[in-house]
Amino acid sequence: MADLINGYFEKHLNLPREDAIRLHSEYYRNYGLAIAGLIRHHQIDPLDFNAKVDDALPLDSMIRPRLGLKKMLAEIDRSRVKLWLFTNAYVSHARRVVRLLEIEEYFEGITYCDYAAKRFVCKPDRDMYVKAMREAGVDRAKDCFFVDDSYLNCKAAQELGWTAAHLVEDGSLEVPRTPASTYQIEHIEELRIVFSQLFRTGKQAMVTPGA
Repeated sequence: MADLINGYFEKHLNLPREDAIRLHSEYYRNYGLAIAGLIRHHQIDPLDFNAKVDDALPLDSMIRPRLGLKKMLAEIDRSRVKLWLFTNAYVSHARRVVRLLEIEEYFEGITYCDYAAKRFVCKPDRDMYVKAMREAGVDRAKDCFFVDDSYLNCKAAQELGWTAAHLVEDGSLEVPRTPASTYQIEHIEELRIVFSQLFRTGKQAMVTPGA
């Protein structure tokens, strides 16, 4: 994906490769998504970006179902917990990923980054989290449990009052010195420990895996 994004910057902004990589990184840091910077500063067509980047990825040859992930999701008490997908991807990419992982059945809905909207909003913008709560039918921030692999996204969720777990995968070269949120995990299945109340008892909650 990084290669496709860098190539998009090169072609559409007419930049040398080194400048494309630098600007891609800058927009990601500042706005949470490279496309957010492209829209704000260069008025690119976000659906064209999606077609040439996200939808161009050969996911069918890269993503396979994971038994551990499916087992964990199946063990969450869905009579008490609403599972909700929350992603910065466009809806076509998000649905393709969960289809390949074979986990669609576990989620009641999805909040995605609407590339076609007049006002572009994405995590870690506060409005994106408010949108997720509204679409999932959740009134109180304290009822939201969130896991994401982005430091900025988890920090924003925590500041809003959500309970967040930052996924920093085992072997990552970018382990933060200051945690983004209350919990930091190396494997997704550690949610059984940090969010144990969602697997056994607890009040109505929304668990939102980010992407």
